[in-house]
Amino acid sequence: MIDWMSVEAADCAVPADQPLDELVRELSRALADPDPLVRDGAPYTVLATWIARGTIGATRRLELGDEMAARFTDRRIEARTFAPLVLDMVVAAGDFKAGWVDAFEQWYPAEQDLRGHDEELGWLHAVAHGADLLARFGLHPEVAPVRMLDLAAARLTAPTGHVYDQMEDDRLARAIARVLTRTDLSERDAVGWLEPISDRFGADRISTPVPAHTSNCLRTLRLLYVLADRGVRPTSELPAEPVHHRDAVKSGVAAVLDRIVRR
Repeated sequence: MIDWMSVEAADCAVPADQPLDELVRELSRALADPDPLVRDGAPYTVLATWIARGTIGATRRLELGDEMAARFTDRRIEARTFAPLVLDMVVAAGDFKAGWVDAFEQWYPAEQDLRGHDEELGWLHAVAHGADLLARFGLHPEVAPVRMLDLAAARLTAPTGHVYDQMEDDRLARAIARVLTRTDLSERDAVGWLEPISDRFGADRISTPVPAHTSNCLRTLRLLYVLADRGVRPTSELPAEPVHHRDAVKSGVAAVLDRIVRR
């Protein structure tokens, strides 16, 4: 068993006494471990560093991406919800397969365990981790941006009894806003993804207490309106980027919000 904390402390230098492939296999297993100290600790940092530095070659990164895409159907929630984080690292390094988008698209709106944090399992964050990957794919030149906008709408309209409680609405709103910075989006596509949300929530009478999925959608769209108005930062260090078709997006979001709260 590798002491990953020691590897992390040594500036993530590759241990000389084991083949890199075996080390990567162990890291992959660790990123699905039910122990949050393993899954979300030093192995996460080491894997992210090795991918970013190019320590792990392209062939092995592609294999790792395939492993994560397959993990979307794992029976364990912690395996499913950490898969998008690793896949995000791989795509950020320049690797891409259309099948990864397909696997993500099938999982994201269908995931029913939306807990942000669990006392025993630690961070799960299906919505937030998925949002990060949605933004990554949504900005990729080989992925049509409207596909990821439609996927966000599918996530927002999926029935759930869980109210987002760990800023998942913020992460999803920011992901949508990032996709909306794509300059190849037509105005129709920039607002068209809102139609199923308007149809889904505008058709029902609001009840009290407000249903979880309605609350989640309202809070996500409210932040999206702010981001459309002010722009969205790719990272905290970079200046905000403008949302394409800003005025149309703001009008579209406002109309959906108005329809939801007026009924």
